[in-house]
Amino acid sequence: MAVPKRKMSRSNTRARRSQWKTTATTLTTCPQCKSNVMPHTACPNCGAYKGRTYAEAVRTEHAS
Repeated sequence: MAVPKRKMSRSNTRARRSQWKTTATTLTTCPQCKSNVMPHTACPNCGAYKGRTYAEAVRTEHAS
């Protein structure tokens, strides 16, 4: 197994890690209620997916 012979400097480490970025989640619109939905998932507002209603929409209210 390969083991590094020298310690990697902070600048090289940070330059390598600078490419690790997060991306925003892609959203589509629900054809029934027109709210934002992640693709290939049931709508959290109306519970619809591919023209069918699969479950009652479960919305929890956070007590604050």
